[in-house]
Amino acid sequence: MNSRDRFAKTMAHERADRVPFDLGATCPMTWLRSQRELAGLLGLPGEPQPVGAWGFDERIMEWAETDFRGVGRIVDLPGPHTQRVSSTCQVDCWGIRHEWIADEWQITGHPLKGADADALDAFPWPEARIDEQVLAAWESEARTLRGRGRHVVLAEHPVLGVMELGCWMFGYEEYLYNIAAEPDLIRRFNDKVLDIQLEIIRQYYASLGPFIDLTTSGDDFGMQLGPILSPEMFADMIVPWFRERIRETKSITDCHYWHHSCGSIFDLLDQIIACGVDIINPIQTSAAKMDPASLKATFGERIVFWGGMDVQQFLRTATPEAVRVRTRELVDTLGPDVGYVMSSAHEIGRDIPLENVIAWVEAIKEKCVG
Repeated sequence: MNSRDRFAKTMAHERADRVPFDLGATCPMTWLRSQRELAGLLGLPGEPQPVGAWGFDERIMEWAETDFRGVGRIVDLPGPHTQRVSSTCQVDCWGIRHEWIADEWQITGHPLKGADADALDAFPWPEARIDEQVLAAWESEARTLRGRGRHVVLAEHPVLGVMELGCWMFGYEEYLYNIAAEPDLIRRFNDKVLDIQLEIIRQYYASLGPFIDLTTSGDDFGMQLGPILSPEMFADMIVPWFRERIRETKSITDCHYWHHSCGSIFDLLDQIIACGVDIINPIQTSAAKMDPASLKATFGERIVFWGGMDVQQFLRTATPEAVRVRTRELVDTLGPDVGYVMSSAHEIGRDIPLENVIAWVEAIKEKCVG
């Protein structure tokens, strides 16, 4: 069975020859920080072959039998904010300042901190326009991948979510305070962001839509012990804008919609599914109420799960044999007849032994049918 047929079976909640697998195709799953070392351990010949927007090594993806290939990425919109301050500091198109700290880009500046409604209206928002040459290159890449017919073609989302942007532009504390104390300000902010999202979505999917099988979005709604917002507040302050984004996307392209949210989101999943999400990622099993068996029993007939291999606690401390056992358990619990794509529950950092990555992939190849 080829990757496209395997994925179609999975989306229909039907048994395939094995669970589909993602290592390197989607943004959170590409952050394997030791690709060169892994390629060396595997004895892969030649130089690295970075592919897609995230530059993951095609040699490793072929070894892992990754069923997916990604195109596109979050768009750098034109506007007055974007600048490179130094080699370790930059400001993005939204005016958010990022600094390279502890091997990561960390947010250190919030352009809407202290903003009221007047400041929000006066803020110089980025222009909702994708560079035509960039878009044409992505379209060509998607067309080529679809023509080859080997892999499921996945489009990365082109624009950030309203909650994520709100936290980054106001600062987390101020954004969450404003949701409770100044909800009309946040609704006004959400409206402005949605207008940009919709225009970008129309351009992006008009080009890539005919050649893709699924697309993504990302907006973290959960913390370690529960959702960031109560279900009632989530329904009022996030759902209307999230639902409209998904509706517009699906009106342009006939593809499945994949959403990434870290943390404990069990209490929000009914609403997330109702917004039009077909696939939920990354299944952070180390967070409260995110037990795979409970997720399967409660939501398994209505959504496809993507992820589940814990990197927060398990994969960095386990033995290779324990990794093999855990892989088999996840396959037996979440798939393949319930709708499951095996992947990690977030980036594979330098604290995760490469022997465990190898054991994980080998176990998938050995035990892919429940």
